[in-house]
Amino acid sequence: MAQDTTVVERVVGCCGELVLKRRGGHYEIVANGVFLMDTRSSGSERLHVTAAADRMPPPGRMLIGGLGVGFSLAAALAHPGVSEVDVLEREAAVLRWNRGPLALVNGDALRDSRVRTHEDDVVHWLANAPACSLDAICLDVDNGPEWLVSPGNAWLYANDGLRTAARVLSPEGVLTIWSAGPTPAFVARMKEHFTEVEVTEVSVARGEPDVIVLGRAPREVGATQSGSTIAGLARIDRLCGEQPAALHDRQVHGRQTLANGANMPGSLSWADEVAVTDTHTAQT
Repeated sequence: MAQDTTVVERVVGCCGELVLKRRGGHYEIVANGVFLMDTRSSGSERLHVTAAADRMPPPGRMLIGGLGVGFSLAAALAHPGVSEVDVLEREAAVLRWNRGPLALVNGDALRDSRVRTHEDDVVHWLANAPACSLDAICLDVDNGPEWLVSPGNAWLYANDGLRTAARVLSPEGVLTIWSAGPTPAFVARMKEHFTEVEVTEVSVARGEPDVIVLGRAPREVGATQSGSTIAGLARIDRLCGEQPAALHDRQVHGRQTLANGANMPGSLSWADEVAVTDTHTAQT
């Protein structure tokens, strides 16, 4: 039986049209007509940050790039190794929704005193962040390195972006990337910048597993920005004025994890929420 859908708010944001919907007691975020995420389940989004928190030096400062429905932030705040969290979200509406209706499902995470929010683009924020100022960077701003919401985000997954992340991280720091599917070329690139790289696949209700790529211990800590990095940022300034490219079909399935997930973060065990089907660790 079809469930009634209510449009809570429709806005024009940085990436185009953004819509918050309510369907059957759950919320959904849709960008340009394409489903991005909902509050039905949060397994891979939470694992994305807890995997980083488990491996970073405690007590650590974490950056979460992409607020979504707030489940990742709630998971970070529940982890004993996280002392403070910077949240980067370029869409003002997403920040507002997390302080409004979504606060009911994420434990009102933005009101925690350990949280600092920044309405900013993650590319520009990272490029200007001080060296060795973070212990973990958790990025969930696209549906993966090969399925971009915004063309300018390509820089994050290229060598210049990874080199910048490594500069900002502490010597034992961690970078995690959420993806809606396998991305072997990006994993190979990560190994060039991090001593340890792990790939974790998380089963979902349908389609390919979600994937979390984790890199630990940057090979170059606190390195200065190269000329190519600065030139790359100039190219991004031009890209940011363009309309987003058409999203890949796999985005429709990327975040549709088990429909019986919990509303409140922390109410189910990891075994109840996700099935980690494959983990590989590479040390070189």
